[in-house]
Amino acid sequence: MKDSQSSLPLNVIQRLRKRYPAPATALKWRNPWELLVATILSAQCTDVQVNKITPELFSRWPDPESLSRANPQQVQELIRPAGFFRTKSRNIMRSAESITGRFQGRVPADMENLMSLPGVARKTANIVLYGAYGINAGVAVDTHVKRVSQRLGLTRSQDPGKIEKDLMSQFEQEDWGDLNHMLVLLGREVCRARKPLCDNCPLHDICPKFISI
Repeated sequence: MKDSQSSLPLNVIQRLRKRYPAPATALKWRNPWELLVATILSAQCTDVQVNKITPELFSRWPDPESLSRANPQQVQELIRPAGFFRTKSRNIMRSAESITGRFQGRVPADMENLMSLPGVARKTANIVLYGAYGINAGVAVDTHVKRVSQRLGLTRSQDPGKIEKDLMSQFEQEDWGDLNHMLVLLGREVCRARKPLCDNCPLHDICPKFISI
């Protein structure tokens, strides 16, 4: 990054914290297991849609053990509106089996074991670790985080793994979890893929789109 951008991460954090003083996922959950399942279901699906599905899902199968013994067809039918329902149902049921058998019914609180679960990559693991356990292991990178960080000049990569490393190298570890939530919120509300609302952006005057770097 160029010298003129050296203060950009600090400005980004300060301004986003002012706009979003209590950033959090829009997914509704009550424990680590529910956050894990909801995050897996949210892939290629809106949080709003996932929140319509999970109340009945968790009512019928409230924990990993009960879901591991569920009828696969019933699970598929319930989560069908989330899309990719066959893959997602297989992943959450296999994760339920693994958590029940390998982790005594408790969702792992470390990156390695979380990523050993079916359907769990770094993005999902980061969200669960920070949301459920308060652990800043990395920065979850979704389409919003990717788009906003690229527009701000925080990364030039297209690869989520490299984008995460770029963000981790520029921001303090204590900010990583909130950074994800704040960039997601900014991406949804202001820095949209189409027709971004630049005049309403708290980062307008430090965005490379409007200043000479």
